[in-house]
Amino acid sequence: MSEIRIPELGPLSTRLLAEIGQIAGDAARGEWVQNKLRQMGLEPHSDELGDVWAGSGGLLIMAHLDTVLSPGPIRRDKNRWYGPSIGDNSAGVAVLIALAAELTGLGCTVAFSVGEEGLGNLRGARALVKALKPAQVIAVDGYLPGVVSRSVGSHRLRARFMGAGGHAWGDREAASPVPALGQALAQMYALPRSADTSLNVGRLWGGEAINAIPREVGLELDLRALEPDQLNEVSRSVRTLLMEAARKHSVRLELEVLGERPAGMTATPAMLEAARAALLEVGLEAQFTAGSTDASAGVEAGIPALTLSVYRGGGAHTPEEWVEPASLELGARALHGLVRRLQGG
Repeated sequence: MSEIRIPELGPLSTRLLAEIGQIAGDAARGEWVQNKLRQMGLEPHSDELGDVWAGSGGLLIMAHLDTVLSPGPIRRDKNRWYGPSIGDNSAGVAVLIALAAELTGLGCTVAFSVGEEGLGNLRGARALVKALKPAQVIAVDGYLPGVVSRSVGSHRLRARFMGAGGHAWGDREAASPVPALGQALAQMYALPRSADTSLNVGRLWGGEAINAIPREVGLELDLRALEPDQLNEVSRSVRTLLMEAARKHSVRLELEVLGERPAGMTATPAMLEAARAALLEVGLEAQFTAGSTDASAGVEAGIPALTLSVYRGGGAHTPEEWVEPASLELGARALHGLVRRLQGG
Protein backbone atom coordinates (compact mmCIF):
# COMPACT_ATOMS: atom_id res chain seq x y z
CA MET A 1 0.00 0.00 0.00
CA SER A 2 1.45 3.37 -1.00
CA GLU A 3 2.12 5.93 1.66
CA ILE A 4 -0.54 8.66 1.93
CA ARG A 5 1.01 12.10 2.00
CA ILE A 6 -0.50 14.25 4.73
CA PRO A 7 1.19 17.65 4.96
CA GLU A 8 2.91 18.59 8.20
CA LEU A 9 0.78 21.61 9.01
CA GLY A 10 0.98 21.93 12.77
CA PRO A 11 3.59 24.69 12.85
CA LEU A 12 1.93 26.58 9.97
CA SER A 13 -1.56 26.44 11.46
CA THR A 14 -0.13 27.58 14.80
CA ARG A 15 1.61 30.55 13.19
CA LEU A 16 -1.59 31.45 11.38
CA LEU A 17 -3.56 31.23 14.63
CA ALA A 18 -1.11 33.62 16.28
CA GLU A 19 -2.01 36.16 13.58
CA ILE A 20 -5.76 35.74 13.04
CA GLY A 21 -6.34 35.24 16.77
CA GLN A 22 -5.51 38.92 17.36
CA ILE A 23 -7.33 40.51 14.41
CA ALA A 24 -10.66 42.14 15.24
CA GLY A 25 -13.51 42.89 12.83
CA ASP A 26 -14.96 40.91 9.94
CA ALA A 27 -13.52 43.22 7.28
CA ALA A 28 -9.98 43.09 8.67
CA ARG A 29 -10.16 39.34 9.11
CA GLY A 30 -11.48 38.91 5.57
CA GLU A 31 -8.66 41.04 4.17
CA TRP A 32 -6.12 38.95 6.07
CA VAL A 33 -7.62 35.77 4.61
CA GLN A 34 -7.47 37.16 1.07
CA ASN A 35 -3.82 38.11 1.51
CA LYS A 36 -2.95 34.63 2.78
CA LEU A 37 -4.74 32.98 -0.12
CA ARG A 38 -2.85 35.14 -2.61
CA GLN A 39 0.45 34.24 -0.95
CA MET A 40 -0.43 30.58 -1.56
CA GLY A 41 -0.98 31.26 -5.25
CA LEU A 42 -4.77 31.11 -5.02
CA GLU A 43 -7.23 33.65 -6.43
CA PRO A 44 -9.59 34.85 -3.69
CA HIS A 45 -13.13 36.03 -4.38
CA SER A 46 -15.44 38.00 -2.12
CA ASP A 47 -19.03 39.19 -2.04
CA GLU A 48 -20.81 42.27 -0.68
CA LEU A 49 -21.38 40.58 2.68
CA GLY A 50 -17.69 40.00 3.31
CA ASP A 51 -17.50 36.27 2.53
CA VAL A 52 -14.22 35.12 0.99
CA TRP A 53 -13.56 31.97 -1.02
CA ALA A 54 -11.13 30.30 -3.40
CA GLY A 55 -11.35 27.28 -5.68
CA SER A 56 -14.27 25.98 -7.69
CA GLY A 57 -14.93 22.42 -6.56
CA GLY A 58 -18.23 20.85 -5.61
CA LEU A 59 -17.15 20.18 -2.04
CA LEU A 60 -17.55 23.45 -0.13
CA ILE A 61 -15.52 23.73 3.11
CA MET A 62 -16.38 26.73 5.29
CA ALA A 63 -14.97 28.35 8.43
CA HIS A 64 -16.70 31.43 9.81
CA LEU A 65 -14.71 34.64 10.21
CA ASP A 66 -16.97 36.43 12.65
CA THR A 67 -16.58 36.14 16.41
CA VAL A 68 -18.72 36.76 19.49
CA LEU A 69 -16.06 38.73 21.37
CA SER A 70 -13.50 41.01 19.79
CA PRO A 71 -10.10 39.26 19.54
CA GLY A 72 -7.15 40.77 21.34
CA PRO A 73 -3.72 39.91 22.71
CA ILE A 74 -3.03 36.22 23.20
CA ARG A 75 -1.77 34.96 26.55
CA ARG A 76 0.38 31.84 26.43
CA ASP A 77 0.52 29.48 29.42
CA LYS A 78 2.26 26.12 29.08
CA ASN A 79 0.41 24.17 26.38
CA ARG A 80 -2.53 26.58 26.12
CA TRP A 81 -3.23 29.91 24.46
CA TYR A 82 -5.84 32.19 26.02
CA GLY A 83 -7.77 35.03 24.45
CA PRO A 84 -11.30 36.04 23.43
CA SER A 85 -12.31 34.17 20.26
CA ILE A 86 -8.94 32.39 20.04
CA GLY A 87 -10.85 29.18 19.39
CA ASP A 88 -14.27 30.04 17.96
CA ASN A 89 -13.53 30.44 15.24
CA SER A 90 -10.00 31.77 14.83
CA ALA A 91 -8.64 28.24 15.19
CA GLY A 92 -11.00 26.95 12.51
CA VAL A 93 -9.95 29.71 10.14
CA ALA A 94 -6.25 29.01 10.79
CA VAL A 95 -6.62 25.30 10.01
CA LEU A 96 -8.57 25.91 6.82
CA ILE A 97 -6.09 28.53 5.60
CA ALA A 98 -3.22 26.16 6.33
CA LEU A 99 -4.87 23.51 4.15
CA ALA A 100 -6.27 25.85 1.49
CA ALA A 101 -3.80 25.11 -1.29
CA GLU A 102 -3.95 21.37 -0.64
CA LEU A 103 -7.76 21.27 -0.53
CA THR A 104 -8.34 23.35 -3.63
CA GLY A 105 -5.90 21.03 -5.38
CA LEU A 106 -8.17 18.16 -4.39
CA GLY A 107 -11.12 19.82 -6.11
CA CYS A 108 -12.63 21.73 -3.18
CA THR A 109 -13.81 25.28 -2.61
CA VAL A 110 -12.54 26.77 0.63
CA ALA A 111 -14.66 29.59 2.04
CA PHE A 112 -14.66 31.97 5.00
CA SER A 113 -18.09 33.19 5.97
CA VAL A 114 -19.60 36.02 7.98
CA GLY A 115 -22.80 36.06 10.01
CA GLU A 116 -22.54 32.74 11.81
CA GLU A 117 -22.53 34.17 15.32
CA GLY A 118 -25.09 36.26 17.20
CA LEU A 119 -27.88 37.61 15.03
CA GLY A 120 -26.00 36.84 11.82
CA ASN A 121 -28.64 34.23 10.91
CA LEU A 122 -26.14 32.30 8.73
CA ARG A 123 -26.28 35.08 6.13
CA GLY A 124 -22.76 34.37 4.87
CA ALA A 125 -23.11 30.59 4.65
CA ARG A 126 -26.55 30.91 3.06
CA ALA A 127 -25.17 33.30 0.44
CA LEU A 128 -22.23 31.00 -0.32
CA VAL A 129 -24.45 27.94 -0.70
CA LYS A 130 -26.82 29.84 -2.97
CA ALA A 131 -24.07 31.31 -5.14
CA LEU A 132 -21.69 28.35 -5.35
CA LYS A 133 -24.28 25.53 -5.47
CA PRO A 134 -22.03 22.89 -3.88
CA ALA A 135 -22.71 19.17 -3.94
CA GLN A 136 -21.53 18.71 -0.33
CA VAL A 137 -20.77 21.04 2.58
CA ILE A 138 -18.31 20.76 5.46
CA ALA A 139 -18.20 23.41 8.16
CA VAL A 140 -14.97 23.72 10.17
CA ASP A 141 -15.85 24.62 13.74
CA GLY A 142 -15.71 23.32 17.29
CA TYR A 143 -13.81 21.02 19.62
CA LEU A 144 -12.14 17.74 18.73
CA PRO A 145 -13.34 15.05 18.30
CA GLY A 146 -16.81 16.43 17.59
CA VAL A 147 -18.76 15.90 14.39
CA VAL A 148 -22.00 17.87 14.15
CA SER A 149 -24.11 15.55 12.03
CA ARG A 150 -27.54 17.01 12.84
CA SER A 151 -28.58 20.65 12.73
CA VAL A 152 -30.41 22.10 15.70
CA GLY A 153 -33.15 24.41 14.48
CA SER A 154 -33.80 27.78 16.09
CA HIS A 155 -36.32 30.61 16.11
CA ARG A 156 -35.14 33.92 17.53
CA LEU A 157 -37.66 36.56 18.54
CA ARG A 158 -37.71 40.07 19.98
CA ALA A 159 -40.82 40.96 21.98
CA ARG A 160 -41.68 44.54 23.03
CA PHE A 161 -44.46 45.29 25.54
CA MET A 162 -45.50 48.96 25.32
CA GLY A 163 -47.72 51.31 27.29
CA ALA A 164 -48.27 55.03 27.72
CA GLY A 165 -45.74 55.44 30.52
CA GLY A 166 -46.20 58.14 33.14
CA HIS A 167 -45.36 59.26 36.66
CA ALA A 168 -44.88 56.48 39.22
CA TRP A 169 -47.34 58.20 41.62
CA GLY A 170 -49.41 60.57 39.56
CA ASP A 171 -50.21 57.98 36.88
CA ARG A 172 -50.23 54.97 39.15
CA GLU A 173 -53.45 53.62 37.64
CA ALA A 174 -51.96 53.52 34.13
CA ALA A 175 -51.22 50.13 32.59
CA SER A 176 -47.57 49.14 32.91
CA PRO A 177 -45.89 46.73 30.50
CA VAL A 178 -43.78 45.27 33.33
CA PRO A 179 -46.40 42.78 34.63
CA ALA A 180 -46.92 41.54 31.09
CA LEU A 181 -43.20 40.90 30.75
CA GLY A 182 -43.07 39.18 34.13
CA GLN A 183 -46.06 36.96 33.34
CA ALA A 184 -44.64 36.01 29.97
CA LEU A 185 -41.24 35.13 31.45
CA ALA A 186 -42.72 32.96 34.18
CA GLN A 187 -45.07 31.12 31.84
CA MET A 188 -42.49 30.57 29.11
CA TYR A 189 -40.02 29.00 31.50
CA ALA A 190 -42.81 26.84 32.92
CA LEU A 191 -43.70 25.37 29.52
CA PRO A 192 -43.22 21.60 29.39
CA ARG A 193 -40.29 20.80 27.12
CA SER A 194 -38.53 17.65 26.06
CA ALA A 195 -34.78 17.13 26.26
CA ASP A 196 -34.66 17.90 22.53
CA THR A 197 -35.82 21.52 22.93
CA SER A 198 -34.49 24.61 24.70
CA LEU A 199 -35.72 28.09 25.57
CA ASN A 200 -33.46 30.95 26.56
CA VAL A 201 -34.18 34.62 27.19
CA GLY A 202 -30.81 36.16 26.51
CA ARG A 203 -31.65 39.86 26.88
CA LEU A 204 -34.08 41.96 28.92
CA TRP A 205 -34.50 45.72 28.85
CA GLY A 206 -36.84 48.54 29.71
CA GLY A 207 -37.65 51.61 31.72
CA GLU A 208 -36.40 55.17 31.84
CA ALA A 209 -36.22 56.06 35.52
CA ILE A 210 -37.02 54.57 38.93
CA ASN A 211 -39.95 56.99 39.36
CA ALA A 212 -41.43 56.55 35.88
CA ILE A 213 -43.76 53.85 34.59
CA PRO A 214 -41.86 52.25 31.68
CA ARG A 215 -43.14 53.01 28.22
CA GLU A 216 -41.42 49.90 26.89
CA VAL A 217 -39.93 46.69 28.22
CA GLY A 218 -38.75 43.76 26.17
CA LEU A 219 -36.89 40.54 25.73
CA GLU A 220 -34.91 38.62 23.13
CA LEU A 221 -35.59 34.93 22.98
CA ASP A 222 -33.81 31.92 21.49
CA LEU A 223 -35.85 28.74 20.90
CA ARG A 224 -34.16 25.55 19.71
CA ALA A 225 -35.19 22.01 18.83
CA LEU A 226 -33.87 18.96 17.03
CA GLU A 227 -37.00 18.44 14.93
CA PRO A 228 -38.95 21.00 12.85
CA ASP A 229 -42.30 19.99 14.37
CA GLN A 230 -40.93 20.41 17.89
CA LEU A 231 -39.54 23.83 17.05
CA ASN A 232 -42.79 25.01 15.47
CA GLU A 233 -44.81 23.78 18.44
CA VAL A 234 -42.73 25.54 21.10
CA SER A 235 -42.66 28.68 18.94
CA ARG A 236 -46.47 28.70 18.67
CA SER A 237 -46.81 28.19 22.42
CA VAL A 238 -44.45 31.07 23.19
CA ARG A 239 -46.20 33.45 20.79
CA THR A 240 -49.55 32.59 22.39
CA LEU A 241 -48.22 33.29 25.89
CA LEU A 242 -46.76 36.63 24.83
CA MET A 243 -50.02 37.74 23.25
CA GLU A 244 -52.09 36.62 26.24
CA ALA A 245 -49.80 38.51 28.62
CA ALA A 246 -50.15 41.72 26.60
CA ARG A 247 -53.95 41.36 26.43
CA LYS A 248 -54.35 40.64 30.15
CA HIS A 249 -52.35 43.70 31.19
CA SER A 250 -53.80 46.03 28.49
CA VAL A 251 -50.52 46.84 26.77
CA ARG A 252 -49.37 46.57 23.19
CA LEU A 253 -47.10 43.82 21.90
CA GLU A 254 -44.69 43.95 18.99
CA LEU A 255 -43.03 40.72 17.83
CA GLU A 256 -40.02 40.70 15.54
CA VAL A 257 -38.36 37.63 14.03
CA LEU A 258 -34.61 38.00 14.45
CA GLY A 259 -33.57 34.77 12.76
CA GLU A 260 -34.46 31.22 11.89
CA ARG A 261 -32.20 28.21 11.40
CA PRO A 262 -33.31 24.84 10.06
CA ALA A 263 -33.57 21.60 11.98
CA GLY A 264 -32.69 18.31 10.34
CA MET A 265 -29.98 16.07 8.98
CA THR A 266 -28.66 15.61 5.45
CA ALA A 267 -25.28 13.98 6.15
CA THR A 268 -25.11 10.72 4.22
CA PRO A 269 -23.86 7.44 5.71
CA ALA A 270 -20.77 7.80 3.51
CA MET A 271 -20.02 11.24 4.97
CA LEU A 272 -20.46 10.00 8.52
CA GLU A 273 -18.21 7.03 7.93
CA ALA A 274 -15.58 9.24 6.29
CA ALA A 275 -15.58 11.57 9.31
CA ARG A 276 -15.34 8.65 11.72
CA ALA A 277 -12.44 7.10 9.78
CA ALA A 278 -10.61 10.43 9.43
CA LEU A 279 -10.68 11.04 13.17
CA LEU A 280 -9.73 7.45 13.90
CA GLU A 281 -6.72 7.90 11.62
CA VAL A 282 -5.38 10.56 13.99
CA GLY A 283 -6.15 8.47 17.08
CA LEU A 284 -9.52 9.97 18.01
CA GLU A 285 -12.99 8.46 18.28
CA ALA A 286 -15.65 10.63 16.67
CA GLN A 287 -18.37 12.07 18.89
CA PHE A 288 -21.44 12.67 16.76
CA THR A 289 -23.57 15.52 18.09
CA ALA A 290 -26.26 18.03 17.14
CA GLY A 291 -25.53 21.73 16.83
CA SER A 292 -26.08 24.95 14.94
CA THR A 293 -23.24 25.82 12.55
CA ASP A 294 -22.65 27.00 8.98
CA ALA A 295 -23.44 23.44 7.88
CA SER A 296 -27.08 24.28 8.61
CA ALA A 297 -27.11 26.32 5.41
CA GLY A 298 -26.40 23.12 3.51
CA VAL A 299 -29.07 21.25 5.45
CA GLU A 300 -31.58 23.96 4.60
CA ALA A 301 -30.76 23.57 0.90
CA GLY A 302 -31.05 19.78 1.07
CA ILE A 303 -27.30 19.32 0.48
CA PRO A 304 -25.32 16.65 2.37
CA ALA A 305 -23.59 18.58 5.15
CA LEU A 306 -21.80 18.16 8.46
CA THR A 307 -19.36 19.99 10.73
CA LEU A 308 -15.90 18.75 11.65
CA SER A 309 -14.13 20.07 14.73
CA VAL A 310 -10.43 20.84 14.39
CA TYR A 311 -8.97 21.85 17.78
CA ARG A 312 -9.05 21.24 21.51
CA GLY A 313 -10.18 24.09 23.71
CA GLY A 314 -12.79 25.52 26.03
CA GLY A 315 -14.44 28.66 27.33
CA ALA A 316 -16.02 29.63 24.03
CA HIS A 317 -17.71 33.05 23.96
CA THR A 318 -15.86 34.19 27.11
CA PRO A 319 -12.77 36.39 27.60
CA GLU A 320 -10.90 33.34 28.95
CA GLU A 321 -11.41 31.13 25.90
CA TRP A 322 -8.44 28.82 25.33
CA VAL A 323 -7.02 26.38 22.80
CA GLU A 324 -4.20 23.87 22.71
CA PRO A 325 -2.28 25.12 19.67
CA ALA A 326 -0.64 21.73 19.13
CA SER A 327 -4.09 20.22 18.60
CA LEU A 328 -4.56 22.17 15.38
CA GLU A 329 -2.24 19.70 13.66
CA LEU A 330 -4.59 16.87 14.61
CA GLY A 331 -7.53 18.87 13.29
CA ALA A 332 -5.74 19.64 10.03
CA ARG A 333 -4.89 15.98 9.51
CA ALA A 334 -8.44 14.92 10.29
CA LEU A 335 -9.89 17.47 7.88
CA HIS A 336 -7.47 16.43 5.18
CA GLY A 337 -8.40 12.78 5.77
CA LEU A 338 -12.11 13.53 5.58
CA VAL A 339 -11.76 15.43 2.32
CA ARG A 340 -9.51 12.78 0.84
CA ARG A 341 -12.14 10.12 1.52
CA LEU A 342 -15.01 12.19 0.20
CA GLN A 343 -13.08 13.00 -2.95
CA GLY A 344 -12.18 9.37 -3.55
CA GLY A 345 -8.48 9.79 -2.77
